[in-house]
Parts: sequence; structure tokens; C-alpha cells
Amino acid sequence: MGIDRSNVTPHGFRSSFRDWAGEISTFPRELAEAALANVVGDMTERAYRRGDALEKRRKLMEGWARFCEPRAAEPVVIPLARRGA
Repeated sequence: MGIDRSNVTPHGFRSSFRDWAGEISTFPRELAEAALANVVGDMTERAYRRGDALEKRRKLMEGWARFCEPRAAEPVVIPLARRGA
């Protein structure tokens, strides 16, 4: 992010993301919670949720990257390998 962030904590950064997602962005609450790896929905809803919403989560993270570093020409989202790949 271009400047010293030694005072940033993981919890604070996660909290900042959640505030941005809920108050500034138009992304659904469930998507933000999933991006934070939080449990979403009751047992029945979780039993029927099979997808990972990867493309939607990618757009969410690109929006967060633009918010965090608006001067960047292109948001940099580092792709992670799928499990078992």
C-alpha cells in the first residue's frame, strides 16, 4: 500500500474490510462474510450451498484493492491455487 503499515493488525484490517463491504460497497453481505471465511446461514442453508462464488469473490477483492490503493493503475489480486491442484 505504499506507506508504512506497521501499526496495522490482521483483526483491524479484516474489520476495515467488513465496514467497507457493508457501508460503502454494493456487494451482498453473504459474499463479504464468505470472503472473511465466516460461517454464513443456518445449518440447512449451509447444507445446500455448494458453490464457492469464486468469480463474485474475485470482483469483491478487486473492489477492495481499488479502495485500499486508489492510485494503482490496476488492482493486483494474487491468484491462489485451488485445493488439490
